[in-house]
Amino acid sequence: MANILIIDDDKALCSMLSRTVKRLGHDSGFALTLKDGLSALHSGRFDVVFLDVELPDGDGLKVLPEIRQTPSSPEVVIITGFGDPDGVEIAIKSGAWDYLEKPFMPTEVSLCLQRILQYREAILKVQKPVRVLKLDGIIGNSQKMKHCYDGLAQAAASDVNVIITGETGTGKELFARSIHANSIYAKKNFVVVDCAALPPTLVESMLFGHEKGAFTGAEKSQDGLIKQADGGTLFLDEVGELPLAVQKSFLRVLQERCFRPIGGKNEVKSHFRLISATHRDLDQMIEKGQFREDLLYRLRSVVIKLPPLKERKEDIREMVMYFMNRLCENHGMGLKGFSPDFFDIISSYDWPGNVRELNNVTERAFAEAKIEPVIFPKHLPNHIRIRFKRASVGEKKSFPATESRQKQPIPSKIPPSYRDFRESVISDAEKRYFEDLIAHTQGNIKDACRISGLGRSRLYTLLNKYGVSRTGWPKADSRF
Repeated sequence: MANILIIDDDKALCSMLSRTVKRLGHDSGFALTLKDGLSALHSGRFDVVFLDVELPDGDGLKVLPEIRQTPSSPEVVIITGFGDPDGVEIAIKSGAWDYLEKPFMPTEVSLCLQRILQYREAILKVQKPVRVLKLDGIIGNSQKMKHCYDGLAQAAASDVNVIITGETGTGKELFARSIHANSIYAKKNFVVVDCAALPPTLVESMLFGHEKGAFTGAEKSQDGLIKQADGGTLFLDEVGELPLAVQKSFLRVLQERCFRPIGGKNEVKSHFRLISATHRDLDQMIEKGQFREDLLYRLRSVVIKLPPLKERKEDIREMVMYFMNRLCENHGMGLKGFSPDFFDIISSYDWPGNVRELNNVTERAFAEAKIEPVIFPKHLPNHIRIRFKRASVGEKKSFPATESRQKQPIPSKIPPSYRDFRESVISDAEKRYFEDLIAHTQGNIKDACRISGLGRSRLYTLLNKYGVSRTGWPKADSRF
């Protein structure tokens, strides 16, 4: 018996679908809004979701990927009274099982539901062996990354061609290397071809190799990158930059697994596993005549789409700690701590450069902190700190001065003079500063002088003035 959820604002339709589902022997529930539907999906387990497109609080198509990533990973059937070819494409690309137009017959629903449940039952019968993947350098346990790991495991268990898509800096090459490391090709070469950096005049020579004397400067025969990948993995990074003329030649290599080096008389064989990556929309490039459609069909037997960092911010803390610990280890330093507000700031940033930018910012913070044991927001680049502060200032509501004064209660006592008030505020602030300074340096006067910019005598005077003790810290007396 399966559990079915209907998300539609039409109560009559929900009742009709519920009756159909119950006649087939399954449980059914419904929600009239996306908010209620998502709440039900996160708190219960469902096998199938019938999802309307136009709902009072949003577009069903936009939340389809989120529904697919809820704990029970239900299959989704789109139901709509406004059929749209573009909507069909969006739905299928987002993982929908089917797209039904209203009004539909109960038999359509029954047949669709039976096929989905047959599929899910067959999947459950297949006992997947537990396999520990090698994920060197790939960090993250968010739901979106878990979905990518499933694709990685699928790709590693076969020898079909794989294409990895995603924005620049999302870690496409890391994923490609991990597929190779977990595959039967792991002991052979992993050959990287940076298609964006191939010199136009030498691209064929670099890929296919050449014989001695094939062109001016060819003083000896040389194997190309395709031959070097024989028995291993060939990784075409930024495959969308591969020139059209070379795309045709490379298509034949994929079909025949052989090629002729420049100036060569005989064909050379190379059996390799192909992984490609791109940040570009290859379907749009095909429409513009910039990429061969037949080559794309060959490339994308398995597709892994890496999410941008802004869509998996729950992974940021783990990633920063991994990067920082690696830096400390490489430099022979003790592990560093982080102030809580450090993670507040970096989690609010959109990271247009993705994981690559986060890694660079972590390296910058490490270099700024030097020997300091704790990483603070001041160690971050100014543009990240400024963006965070500008956003927080913009969130504060301002009111007219007259309205504000009218709502303020009358003080119960006479306020002090401005001079006394100012001195009191400064005194409190300075005391907190020196307490934080001594806590940070653990009583080390030399470090406290360096950070504060004060001389030893002046620092002692101020510590005595505010009653801040430098004793009680580990080895405090022996560190000056």
